[in-house]
Formats: sequence, structure tokens, C-alpha cells
Amino acid sequence: MKGTTMGTNDKIANKAEELKGTAKENLGDLTNDEELRAEGRADRMEGGVKQAGEKVKDAGKKIKDAFTD
Repeated sequence: MKGTTMGTNDKIANKAEELKGTAKENLGDLTNDEELRAEGRADRMEGGVKQAGEKVKDAGKKIKDAFTD
């Protein structure tokens, strides 16, 4: 059960990072601040990559569970 909680916490943190990046990117667009826009884009992409990693871990766990049942 501990692994599930950690995975959920990681997923929430990754989504929050993605949303923070989107907010920075939008603020950069509004203020015409290319540096803030780029920083937001990087944060958003990093959050998305981490979420993809979580999905791969989930898929691997499902495959492992299917063979151990």
C-alpha cells in the first residue's frame, strides 16, 4: 500500500509542476516575457515527462501482477 501512496503523491506533484509551467507560460505570453515563457514551457514539459514515467511504472506493475497472480 505504501508504494501506491507514493505513486499517487508523485503523480499529484508532477501534475502540479505541469500546471505551474502552464501558468508561467501564459503569464509570459501576457507580459511578453520570453524568459518566463521558456521557463514555463520547460516546467510543463518536465512535469509531462515525469507523468509519462509514472504511466510506464504503472504499466510495468500491471504486467508483473498479471504474471504473479
